[in-house]
Amino acid sequence: MVTLAAFHGAGGHVVGPRVAERLGVPFLDRGILTGVAEQLHVPERAVEQLDADTEKKPRSILRRYFDSLGRASIADSTGALDVEREEGRYRAEIEEFLARAVSQGGVVLGRGGAVVLSQAPGALHVMLAGPVHSRVRRIMQLDGLDAEEAERRVLTNDRVRIEYVRNSYGVDPEDPGLYHLWIDSTALDVDTCVELIVTAARSRARHPAAATADPMTSADHE
Repeated sequence: MVTLAAFHGAGGHVVGPRVAERLGVPFLDRGILTGVAEQLHVPERAVEQLDADTEKKPRSILRRYFDSLGRASIADSTGALDVEREEGRYRAEIEEFLARAVSQGGVVLGRGGAVVLSQAPGALHVMLAGPVHSRVRRIMQLDGLDAEEAERRVLTNDRVRIEYVRNSYGVDPEDPGLYHLWIDSTALDVDTCVELIVTAARSRARHPAAATADPMTSADHE
C-alpha cells in the first residue's frame, strides 16, 4: 500500500497512477469517491471535490448538499440534519474504505492517507513537495497561467489541503515524521520519482515490520 500526499504542482496526479501501474495495484483516487458516495447514499458529485485540486474549502460541496437536506427536513418538521455528524460519517467511510483497501493493495492520493493508515503493516507513506516558486512555474506551464494567478492557485490549494488534515485529524501534514519518503518532485523528473517510490514500496512490502519509528528517508528534503 502506498499513500501519496502532494502539494499543488508537485505532480501527484501524474506520479500516483504510474506508481500504481508499476506495482500492479489500483490507483484508488476515483474509486474512493464512488465507494464513499455509495455508502452514504449521496450523489458522487457531493464528494468528488472534497480533497481534489480545488479552491473550494474541503467538504464545502458535501456541506451544501447536506444543508439542502436539512432545509427539506425542516420543511417536513423532522428537524435539521446534523451536518457535523454527516461530515463525521464521511470521514469514517473514507477511513473504512482505506482500511479495506490495505488487504488488496493500492495507491492512495491525499485524503489524509498517511495518518489514516499510519499503522498499516508494510504501507509506504510519501510526500511529494517542492519550493513554491518551482511549483508555481510548473502550474504556469501546465495551465497556461500568468505568475500571479499560478501563485494564487498554488497557495490556495496548499492551504486547503493543510487545513483539511489539521481539522480532520489534528495533525500537521507538513510534519516529516508522517512519511517514509519526502521527495522534491520539482527537482527530479517523473520517472525518477516513480522509481524511488516503487523501490521503497517493494522494500516495505518485503519488510513490513521494519520499524515504523525509523527516521524518515529524504530523497531531497531541505
